[in-house]
Amino acid sequence: MDANALIHVEHLKKYFDLHKRGTLMAVDDVSFDIRRGETFGLVGESGCGKTTCGRTVIGLYRKTDGKVVYDGRDIDSMTEEDRFHFKKKAQMIFQDPYASLNPRMTVEDIIAEGMDNFHMCQSTKERQERVYDLLHQVGLNKEHAARFPHEFSGGQRQRIGIARALAVEPEFIVCDEPISALDVSIQAQVVNLLVHLQRKKGLTYLFIAHDLSMVKHISDRVGVMYMGHIVEQAPSNELYTNPLHPYTIALMSAIPVTDPDVERSKKVVPLEGEVSSPINCRPGCRFASRCKYATDRCRQETPVLKEIAEDHFVACFQKE
Repeated sequence: MDANALIHVEHLKKYFDLHKRGTLMAVDDVSFDIRRGETFGLVGESGCGKTTCGRTVIGLYRKTDGKVVYDGRDIDSMTEEDRFHFKKKAQMIFQDPYASLNPRMTVEDIIAEGMDNFHMCQSTKERQERVYDLLHQVGLNKEHAARFPHEFSGGQRQRIGIARALAVEPEFIVCDEPISALDVSIQAQVVNLLVHLQRKKGLTYLFIAHDLSMVKHISDRVGVMYMGHIVEQAPSNELYTNPLHPYTIALMSAIPVTDPDVERSKKVVPLEGEVSSPINCRPGCRFASRCKYATDRCRQETPVLKEIAEDHFVACFQKE
């Protein structure tokens, strides 16, 4: 466990019982640390388990096995009072700004709901002033407080979602693909807002996304997920300049480059073969069915993350 870790996740598992169909192993033996004040990016294709991982870390899903430690304390061993305070310190920004805001509530009530739950305001006036201040912090104004969510664009709604998360003065925020539902022209604005708020307030982020270029922009370290496993983890610049796992290499090769000459000349690594099922998974590397380097060992044993270089971990027998 990293001495500077605010969040320590160890052998985390989250399975879903599909009854007659079997067990969906959405998150299967995932471990990572998130250091205080940093952004840890979690990337991977749709269905790899990254959102489930984030929701389990924050306690929205009950874990199947493993350990989540917040600021040195195991969440499972917390008293009811400590768990109440943890819910205040750990918040989430959701992926869909259209579905995550109650259409029957005004913006003021949406933002103030958490403050009401934790009894943070002594009067109606203080509550209103805090809402106005939060709206200002996310680039909106106090006139927006009396409106309803349907009156706003997607980018404005996500700003409201960010204000709601900030309202209870958290230390840790799970950003669950907060820009994927937004227009490209708005995405950079929202990411820059998150970076600004992090620097201003000393926030710690778990940033979940499938947009690799955006993750590089905001993250200090990145974990790459595939079928419930983290297959590679490294500082952002190191991962993008020196990817080691075959899956990471394929992902990086698909990132568009703005220079047309470079884009035409670069080599894209295609992914072939069958995608294995996350239901009732057998031992072995989950990526083996799509990997040209796979051996019998890959199909029979599950590789674990090993440190190949300083702070650079990869789960691949070819890199041992």
